[in-house]
Amino acid sequence: MLSDLAVVDVETSKQDVAERLGGWLGVYDAITLHAAHQSINTVDKKIQSYSLLARPFALEEEFHRVRSALVKSITASGAAPASGKQPGKPVRPPEAATEADAGYAPYHRRYLDQQRQMALRIDTLRAHIRQAITKVSPQLGQLASVDTVMEQMFGGREKKLLSTVSVLLERRFEHLRKTHQLGPGAAQQQDDPALWRQPGGWQDVFGKELEEVLLAELELRFQPVVGLIEAFSNEVKKVS
Repeated sequence: MLSDLAVVDVETSKQDVAERLGGWLGVYDAITLHAAHQSINTVDKKIQSYSLLARPFALEEEFHRVRSALVKSITASGAAPASGKQPGKPVRPPEAATEADAGYAPYHRRYLDQQRQMALRIDTLRAHIRQAITKVSPQLGQLASVDTVMEQMFGGREKKLLSTVSVLLERRFEHLRKTHQLGPGAAQQQDDPALWRQPGGWQDVFGKELEEVLLAELELRFQPVVGLIEAFSNEVKKVS
């Protein structure tokens, strides 16, 4: 998506995923990850199927509750309910609405705020799910241990990489603003020229794009959580 917005250049990697991840690990990291992969936590060998069946549904409900709340926060764009926002129409951050062009700063603050919310709520949910599945089976206990180590090893790098997204989006903001300043001829080359004929239309275009990038980042951050829940559900199917 960032490539489509022309804020990054993406080249096809000649390495597979394992090789690329291996480049992120030092010797100590590799030893720690290997130990976590080989070990199986001591848990009860017997699975109580009657109590197990209800747990995945509870975790899935919690996942959907957290995801829905974060999606709502992103799509609301900080606008008050009484703002008269129409469904599907992007809304600029409240600070930006006070001026015809308040610059990129309000969008930058909004993006960082949404990232903080995502990190806090998803990290908490991920830890809770790991704790829950550890009590189910040795295999899931092992998976929870590996996921813990993976988060410790890659979490910092992921945070650093994701922190650059809002900086990259500033390039898109400046491009759209410059295109708008060049006049209708340049603006007509955009995907939705109709918006560009309205006052502030280019900012609405950018606001929508920023929203889409945030939603894509949300799905990226949720991938480990989805994997844990799917593994839990597969374990349930074995005993149901």
